[in-house]
Amino acid sequence: MPGNILDVKVKPGDAVKAGDALVVLEAMKMENEIVAPQDGTVATIEVNKGDVVNSGDTLVTLN
Repeated sequence: MPGNILDVKVKPGDAVKAGDALVVLEAMKMENEIVAPQDGTVATIEVNKGDVVNSGDTLVTLN
């Protein structure tokens, strides 16, 4: 969903479990945690705090 990135909770190299929060996205005046869909390691972070993103944008990649 389109919105603003309020916070990035992880950094490259972090191990994450399915359901762990990756970023906090503000959309339609609500804060939404974007969570890891599976266990893995954060490979890249494609956004920064304050960025405006659109539907379909890549936010974080996992290995």
